[in-house]
Amino acid sequence: MPSLPQRHSLVTQTAAILRQEIAKGTWREWLPGERPLCRLLQVSRNTLRTALEELQRARILDTRHGAGHRIARVPPGGSPAANPTAVTLLMPDPMEQLRPSQALWVDELRELLIDHGHRLRVLHGRPYFRPTARRALQRLVPQHPSACWILTLSTEPAQRWFAEAGVPCVAAGSIYPGIDLPSVDLDYRALCRHAVGAMLAAGHRRIVFLNHKSRRAGDLEGEGGFLEGARGSGCTSAEAQIVHHEATVDHLGRTVRRLMQQQRRPTALLVSSSNYYLTVASRLAQLGLRVPQDVSLISRDEDPFLPFVLPAPARYHTQPHDFAKRLLRVVLELIEDGLVTQRQIRIMPEFFRGESLAPPPRGG
Repeated sequence: MPSLPQRHSLVTQTAAILRQEIAKGTWREWLPGERPLCRLLQVSRNTLRTALEELQRARILDTRHGAGHRIARVPPGGSPAANPTAVTLLMPDPMEQLRPSQALWVDELRELLIDHGHRLRVLHGRPYFRPTARRALQRLVPQHPSACWILTLSTEPAQRWFAEAGVPCVAAGSIYPGIDLPSVDLDYRALCRHAVGAMLAAGHRRIVFLNHKSRRAGDLEGEGGFLEGARGSGCTSAEAQIVHHEATVDHLGRTVRRLMQQQRRPTALLVSSSNYYLTVASRLAQLGLRVPQDVSLISRDEDPFLPFVLPAPARYHTQPHDFAKRLLRVVLELIEDGLVTQRQIRIMPEFFRGESLAPPPRGG
């Protein structure tokens, strides 16, 4: 987006930039909302609204109360066309709320795309991932012409809309059953099967998978793998349980307390996220339980801070660069050929045993 010139009033400058970007095809059909436009142009909402009124009087925009600003006419200087260099990553929450390992693969992908002549645009918003996401996505996608879209931390409605709309798209995550989109993700099913085997091999028989109740496709695959690992182990005394928790420290802490107050409490826990691992380990310490002497822990995911935790957590490690490279390959195939040779890419992480997995306490 060009910088604002200095010779005219701020309103005139803002209106001129909006005209220019509409002519270039930066947005089609609808402008973005006023809040993201204010951030993009670095102007106040009053300045933006006055500039938008200028474009309304010029019949470039048709403002609809409660709906937004529709592009009614393209001014001279160009016509809307898809920008072949733009790749758009869409997620529910801002980048700063991602786990460190997730933010790292996004940065790696950004650099790799630049090397191939493309740029990464990052958008976020919970309305695009709600059960009623269809209308929001119908407005969003034409506003941001892209050669390819990437969905991460996505929901079934969002995946289904992109698949049915025929928009070039790849999921950085697992796909829900019945949806035909290419995807790149960790092999959570195989990973959780392996974790069950590691806990049983260490002598544990009462094991629990503590999983956030996100109902995301990868989490569901992991739960399937956890139960498959227990059923297929041949260990008739194994008791495998999946326990869900909310995404808050308080709820997870109460969940751990309830588990540890059971008469036959679990002796080993698989935790679905590195952040949650810290909460679980802290709650166990508050309850007077030691890791791994009283309870063994495995983190399903890796993050850069985990090597600084003592005892060293057992965890599954994937390089962010490797994930970004696999994702890049699918994105480039969609951009250049419109076809993907391998639609479902699954990466099996490396298991790092650490020090948090040990035999259960005697009599446990």
